[in-house]
Amino acid sequence: MHRTTLLFPSLLLATCCAVAQEPAAGVPTAMPAVPEVAGVPAAAQQAASLINPENLRAHVRFLASDLLEGRGPGKRGGELAAEYIATEFALNGLKPAGDNGTYFQKVDLYAVHTDEAATKFAFVPKTGEAMPLAYNTDFVTKDERGEASADIDAPIVFVGYGIDAPEYGWNDYKGVDVKGKILLVIVNEPASDDPAFFKGKTMTYYGRWTYKYEEAARLGAAGVLIIHRTDLASYPWAVVQNSQAIEKSYLKGDPAATLKAASWIQLETARKLMAASGLDLDKEIDAAGKRGFKPVELPVKLQAHIASVVRPYTSANVVAKVEGADTTPKQAVIYTGHYDHLGIDPNAKGDGIYNGAADNATGCAILLELGRAFAQSPTPPPHTVYFSSVTAEEQGLLGSAYLGMHTPVPAKDMALDLNYDELLPVGIPTSAEVSGSDRTQFYPVVEKTAQAFGLTIQPDQFPMAGSYYRSDHFSMARVGVPAFSIGEGTLFAGHDAAWGDAQVKDFTAHRYHQPADEYSPDMDFRGDARMAQFGLMLGWQASAGAPTEWKAGDEFEKARKAGR
Repeated sequence: MHRTTLLFPSLLLATCCAVAQEPAAGVPTAMPAVPEVAGVPAAAQQAASLINPENLRAHVRFLASDLLEGRGPGKRGGELAAEYIATEFALNGLKPAGDNGTYFQKVDLYAVHTDEAATKFAFVPKTGEAMPLAYNTDFVTKDERGEASADIDAPIVFVGYGIDAPEYGWNDYKGVDVKGKILLVIVNEPASDDPAFFKGKTMTYYGRWTYKYEEAARLGAAGVLIIHRTDLASYPWAVVQNSQAIEKSYLKGDPAATLKAASWIQLETARKLMAASGLDLDKEIDAAGKRGFKPVELPVKLQAHIASVVRPYTSANVVAKVEGADTTPKQAVIYTGHYDHLGIDPNAKGDGIYNGAADNATGCAILLELGRAFAQSPTPPPHTVYFSSVTAEEQGLLGSAYLGMHTPVPAKDMALDLNYDELLPVGIPTSAEVSGSDRTQFYPVVEKTAQAFGLTIQPDQFPMAGSYYRSDHFSMARVGVPAFSIGEGTLFAGHDAAWGDAQVKDFTAHRYHQPADEYSPDMDFRGDARMAQFGLMLGWQASAGAPTEWKAGDEFEKARKAGR
């Protein structure tokens, strides 16, 4: 439970200590001037100039310290992080915008850990012997309901990609009742080079495994078996294993978390299942990617017992605001970024603290510095600006999902969400990645502002990975709020393109979601500060009334219209 008393002595001491940190000798600190942007008042430029890279350094140093124990949600370190962020908001003059006049928005969650030894799966054909499956080798699963145990004896229905997308004239569930049954689905979505059909090579949300679980739950299915295939998933089976070997958290009361068995199965395991049904898996996958596919109920049941260890807990989003010249609940802008990380691995040999310096102490630091700049600007923004550092992102965007369900003003009145997640402090970028901004009517503003900042807009480097659906802006987009993340590209001042690409690859290989993602005095926070300035100028323009609707036909346009 979070305290509502913010300025307690130990945390103030920690804050003061953080601010005292100095960069390593030789690390540059000079920032380029904030550029003028056509049509944007000087007040916005002046506010952006308040952003200080060394303040970012101080915040990252503290948030990524061992004291915060990897900022696990619901754990001591996560609570300390939330208290620190709330305290900084208060010190910098931001007003609380959480529950009951506090800076905290309480989020009730429960964590589920599957008891691998006690969990049993078997395919049972109508004729012939049962096929027992081995946990981790053949399958992994979670009981989304948070029950200690679940038993299943249900038929299996192959539903292709498990997608119902009326805008593409596609429905894998047509003519079949799947209530109480187990759905066998293919990872990803139908392959296409046509941008008008599932956006061609760019993944839509229909391809995400989370969508497949959610759609199955909406239809009353008992469980899902997602067929893993490395070339379609873009990651090996080991990634699936590792993600399921730890606790998975869920929002209490989430109507989409109703599956007894949210599962993955190995490709070869799926082959055996299809063979036991007299079918060839490769041919069925090929047929499922073409129009005219019809779901097939297999002559095989899943008999299963799922045993789980369940841990209820409470975490919190931290929410603050800077009131605008117009305080009515319209044209509000919100900045988001998650503060949680992976906590501590108690079984690690050596360093087991996942400090999460880049992911996402950097985003938190940017939110804090943006809040200070808006709050201390002599001229208030045109409309109210909100700031929310959210919890449980690493658990599946849960904090931001709750924020999306409980926005500080109605979602229909929110002009824009700008999210910050994992900005490597390696220098001043000359490129930006703002994937998803092109889906909105706000994109010309993004282009104009990027040009003024000398930033080349780079496209999503891995469109088939579905990155747009994997950070907290997505939770706001789902309720209709135009939303995207602001990040650096791979071009940096003083370096060639290969250097920037090498920085990203090195971080991904050696520090991403590893204890090695730690603060270092030789980090260069000028780039993070530059992206904060860029985001401030964008947010100011959205607050002033720049058009921020989704483009006609976008998948989130329906949610935007439904809220009005």
